[in-house]
Amino acid sequence: MPAPHVAFYEPRIPENTGNAIRMVACTGAHLHLIEPLGFDLSEPKLRRAGLDYHDLASVTVHASFEQLLSAMPGARVLAFTARAETVYADVSYRPDDVLLFGPEPTGLPEEVMAHPRVSDRVRIPMLPGRRSLNLANSAAIVTYEAWRQAGFDA
Repeated sequence: MPAPHVAFYEPRIPENTGNAIRMVACTGAHLHLIEPLGFDLSEPKLRRAGLDYHDLASVTVHASFEQLLSAMPGARVLAFTARAETVYADVSYRPDDVLLFGPEPTGLPEEVMAHPRVSDRVRIPMLPGRRSLNLANSAAIVTYEAWRQAGFDA
C-alpha cells in the first residue's frame, strides 16, 4: 500500500508546495492541489524547493474541492486543523485516504471542514500558545505515519 493522498486546499506559498512535491516523490503519495493556487506552478521558488523531484512526483490540480471529491468518490477525507480532538497518531489510515490541509496562515475554512464528505477533523499536537506548524512539515508528519502503518510498502 502506498502512502495516502495529500490535498492542499488553495495553497499560497510556493516553497511549501515544492517541499510537498519532494515528499510525495519520496513516499509514493499523490499530491492534489485545489485551486485557486497562490502561485504559478512554474514559479522558480516552487521548482527550487522541489529540486529535481518534479518528474518523480504524482501531482494533480483540481479546479475546486468538489472536483477533487468527484475524482475520489470512495475516499475518506480527513481534515487537518489545530481545532480538533482526534490526534493524527490515533487514526488507522487507509490507502485511499485524502489528507486535507488548508492554506497558511488561515487553515481550512469551516465550510470545507463541515462538508459531509469530511470523515473527521484531525490535529497534530503542539505546545500551548502555538498557532500552527508549517504546511509541508504537517503533511510530511502525517504522510509518514500513514505509510509507517502500512509497513512502508510502496
